[in-house]
Amino acid sequence: MVKILIVEDYASLRQLLKKILHLQFPLTVIEEAADGNEVLKKVDTFLPDLIFMDIKLPGENGIHLTQEIKKDHPEIMIAILTSYDSPEYREAAFKCGANWFIAKGSWKEIEALVKSISSDLGNYTSN
Repeated sequence: MVKILIVEDYASLRQLLKKILHLQFPLTVIEEAADGNEVLKKVDTFLPDLIFMDIKLPGENGIHLTQEIKKDHPEIMIAILTSYDSPEYREAAFKCGANWFIAKGSWKEIEALVKSISSDLGNYTSN
């Protein structure tokens, strides 16, 4: 079972992504976080396989959080999921340890990523 943490300050977007992922991958376990403090607590207790990380969050930015998470948990895969698809953000994200950089709304790319990770973990189940 793949464990995913969705880090996004907009509740409606978190819920939409969670719904889409549960429809395509019903065996995934998904947790949510809305800000930097919540993310760091959930990473240590939930230990996700994959984090979808927004860049702009209350009190912290997702790129810095990615760097913090990767220091203690290099095995966790992190996909920056953002509306800010600029070369500067992309470069900073990869420099801080992000595995992917995906534009918000790229549902097919998100689904393909989760399918790939699920297959790698040997437990892909889809409708």
